[in-house]
Amino acid sequence: MVKEIPSPKGLPFVGNLFDLNDEVPTRALERLADQYGPIFKLRTLGRERIIVADHELFEEVCDETRFCKATGGGLASLSSGSGGPKGLFTAPSEKDTDWAQAHRILMPAFGPISVRGMFDEMLDIAEQLVLKFARLGEAYKIPATDDFTRLTLDTIALASMDYRFNSFYTDGMHPFVEAMTRTLQGGQARMRTPHIVQMFMFSANEQMRKDSEFQTRLAVDMVQHRRDNPTPKKDLLNTMIYGKDPKTGEGMRDELIAANMVTFLIAGHETTSGLLSFTFYNLLKNPDTFFKAQQEVDRVIGKERLTVDHLKELHYLNAVLRETLRLTPTAPGFTRRPRDENKEDPVIIGKGDYVLEKDASVFCLLGKIQKDPKVYGEDANSFRPERMLDEAFEKLPQCAWKPFGTGMRGCIGRPFAWQEALLVTAILLQKFNFKMDDPSYELQIKSTLTIKPKDFYMRASLRPGITPTSLQQSLSALLGETKVGELQEAHESKEPKQDGNCKKLTILYGSNTGTCQALAQRLTSDARQHGYEASVADLDSAVDKLPKDQPVVILTASYEGEPTDNAAYFFAWLQSVTGDKMFDGVNFAVFGCGHSDWAATYQRIPTLIESLLESHGATKFADRGCANAAQGDIFSDFDAWADHTFWPSLLSTFGSNASNEEAGVAAPPRSKVEMEISTDMRSSQLQQSVLQGTVVSAKILTSPGEPEKRHLEVQLPEGTEYEAGDYLAVLPLNPDESVKRVLARYALPWDATVTVKSGGPVNLPENTPMSAFKLLEGFVELSMPATKKNVEACMNYTDHEGTKSALSSLSSSDYHTVIDQRVSLLDLQDQYPRINLPFAEFLAMLPPMRLRHYSISSSPLCNPSTCVITYGVIDAESLSGQGRFVGVAGSYLSNVRKDDQIQVSVRKSNKSFHLPSNTDTPLIMFAAGTGLAPFRGFVEERASLLSTGRRLAPALLFIGCRSRTADRLYGDELDEWAKVGAVDLRYAFSRESDASEGCKYVQDRMLQDKEDLVGLWDQGAKVFVCGSPSMVEGVRGAALQLVKEGKAQEGLEATKEESEAWLRGLRNERISVDVFA
Repeated sequence: MVKEIPSPKGLPFVGNLFDLNDEVPTRALERLADQYGPIFKLRTLGRERIIVADHELFEEVCDETRFCKATGGGLASLSSGSGGPKGLFTAPSEKDTDWAQAHRILMPAFGPISVRGMFDEMLDIAEQLVLKFARLGEAYKIPATDDFTRLTLDTIALASMDYRFNSFYTDGMHPFVEAMTRTLQGGQARMRTPHIVQMFMFSANEQMRKDSEFQTRLAVDMVQHRRDNPTPKKDLLNTMIYGKDPKTGEGMRDELIAANMVTFLIAGHETTSGLLSFTFYNLLKNPDTFFKAQQEVDRVIGKERLTVDHLKELHYLNAVLRETLRLTPTAPGFTRRPRDENKEDPVIIGKGDYVLEKDASVFCLLGKIQKDPKVYGEDANSFRPERMLDEAFEKLPQCAWKPFGTGMRGCIGRPFAWQEALLVTAILLQKFNFKMDDPSYELQIKSTLTIKPKDFYMRASLRPGITPTSLQQSLSALLGETKVGELQEAHESKEPKQDGNCKKLTILYGSNTGTCQALAQRLTSDARQHGYEASVADLDSAVDKLPKDQPVVILTASYEGEPTDNAAYFFAWLQSVTGDKMFDGVNFAVFGCGHSDWAATYQRIPTLIESLLESHGATKFADRGCANAAQGDIFSDFDAWADHTFWPSLLSTFGSNASNEEAGVAAPPRSKVEMEISTDMRSSQLQQSVLQGTVVSAKILTSPGEPEKRHLEVQLPEGTEYEAGDYLAVLPLNPDESVKRVLARYALPWDATVTVKSGGPVNLPENTPMSAFKLLEGFVELSMPATKKNVEACMNYTDHEGTKSALSSLSSSDYHTVIDQRVSLLDLQDQYPRINLPFAEFLAMLPPMRLRHYSISSSPLCNPSTCVITYGVIDAESLSGQGRFVGVAGSYLSNVRKDDQIQVSVRKSNKSFHLPSNTDTPLIMFAAGTGLAPFRGFVEERASLLSTGRRLAPALLFIGCRSRTADRLYGDELDEWAKVGAVDLRYAFSRESDASEGCKYVQDRMLQDKEDLVGLWDQGAKVFVCGSPSMVEGVRGAALQLVKEGKAQEGLEATKEESEAWLRGLRNERISVDVFA
């Protein structure tokens, strides 16, 4: 039965133009595909277009007997102003005489033998890139897309036309690239602009004309130069100038040659530079694949100079490139239409479901087609090169991978691009280790008619055993102005200057939220007192560079059982290392942070790092320390380990150059921060790795008198993307009340200005005058419980015996009261006014301000540019008895208003905590309080899908709250979504259990509705849990009871341990848990 092709409702005249309102148009199309399914239609500016977004329909429209390529809107706009012949890229049809002639003449020039003959020129340009990275060293922040654009433009020009743009010898991009970029952007803009409006775009039209003329003139000049200076070289340019059409015997006229040269210069470098940029993003975001690829390069090429014969042995690297083009095809789609000679009337696709007009335009959305879960499975969105290894690749269904187009009009330069990409990736992996400049970077896209990563930066360091001198000797490319001495200097200059009177210590950290980084800074500031000069860096910077001439201490956390963003590369490297003597001479110690609520993965990464280092020959000089965030006192745990384990072990093993005073023996405490305080000026400076978001709306969700829960909608920074289930990280400010307490305590006027003269254990800007208020408000944590070391330090700043005695007890047997009552360093001083702690010392003791992570409670299908968070506000009598305790982030957010700016960034949640890609998978969700947040996003997305006619599997949501009227968050919305079938709600009201079938808590409702729950589980449901530790534990207990009952019905018995092991085995597969404190 024929079905109507779904479509978003359009507006008069413009149709669906605003549905495509995105700086990356294909991203808008992908969102629409998520909503409307594998086929939908759009009408824009009077033109109708069908979009196909799954493999089965795509395979039909790739049938060359029924369909052919159509020059889509972007390509048509790109060539509309030239008036002359069209290149292969933009020709309207294979029936076009110019296209047919050029295609027949040029096919041999792109054959395997011809492309193989271009290897040396490709290697020449690749070695120029290698020399640039070596010359500039690790200090160079590599703009990946720009440098790969230079590389690919120079490569296509030299290898196919024997012309040198010399892009690596100028600071800016070549004028051809600038003109091309403007032309591509103009072509994309014209796709969304009415023709009548285009007529009045005088300035843009004139610029496009100039750019087109410049590109054509450059090509004509290159043709003339070759005619004036003939060469026997069998390159692409000679083929076009001297080649004859095997069918007609005619040659190509100069205008057609120029048009195709422009085509090759654009298409031949734009897409390949995107492929290389996406490849390195994928390798660095998935560092285990980076080291697999690098190991293959080492095995195949070793230290030899790369040759063309090596390339055929790089099977894994081939798979990396294939998988990259599957996930991010740089040409993200192409257009097909029914052939003129197709006699079908009407044209039908989708097994008879959909009817197409004879002149239909069908856009094939590769970004969705090549991630079809029916072909690639539930992990279709994941980067997994193994699925693209030779044998597996050959078994893929026809048309499952088409990044180069299809049929006769497919990319003629595919062999050229592939050899170039393989060569460049191999030589870079052979010579360098890479890391992301920002380990937390998430992929952003910029779009012309192709796509590339936006704002993606890397850093490169020469691999061990490779020096600038040996590198120069191994490369055949001319050094030009780059001297070996300059290369050597670039690398030597990176070494930090060390104090000759101190021993060296390396401190490495892995940190997402800033805690381990703060611990590293704390240890750094203590090092000098023990006679050590410490250098501190993230773990990723130590790949292939673990020092053997000094002790190393590693401070790292586990993030849901995985390494932190800035330790993932290091951890993957450790796992890839072979040989039990690799780390002979490395002396190390490890301190780990974790949360015992994630019992199955608690301390996993610190433990594995320690065992991997030992198994490869490193020597542990101190027992591993650990801190449990569930107990709320990471800093005291760290101080205890540092003072009683780490420093004693370090000093007994390696000694110290410190005097007694420096070592802290019977010496009075010294301020760790030197500063000047001025009251006649004020300034503010905040430097954080977050971007500005704008508050769209804010509202209270709970009734008066209830613990306050709030809703906040934020306009995200430009280019930011998210999925339902991700986090929004917020950088808060301390409450005014807390800052004023500090100023009052130290008798500082409101406009006092602080200039920090020397660094301390926190991220304080040095030598920059700053308002004391702003410094306290935004740079340090004022409400964190005082550590044992803080309490002990306070004893040195009082002469009052009663105060000393009380502090002595608090630092030992009574310290639990500090944690239980959350007694901050400021509270401690208010409680014991005889403490005379200097302001500088007070500031030095405070940890740096941390990001707070909130589950996003909205779906990008509804609005991709904004997101919603749901949070609680804590404002209650302080347990310490010192005034009120005001939660930092909740208080900050509760005071922002519409149009206020806040500093935010999107952070990915565990990859399993997202909606399954297969909408036939049922869902079971458990939440209490603000734990509802991610599930509001899930249900909102499901409601959006249903509104487009999509069919979904059932979803069951168990919610715990107090009552129907007091704190039923988003109650009206959820009720409406339940009516349309987006969710089945099961409440547990702790204060009105009679309104929830006698169930007080979520676990009670689980057992009450166990038949429905077990029924969905048996249908393959995926389970999500979000809430406090006690709520999660309650759900876990009920789940164990259901497992036991299920086994009993089968006549089997299961011990508690067996049931727990069974549930653990499903974690992050069918069961995903997010616990918040």
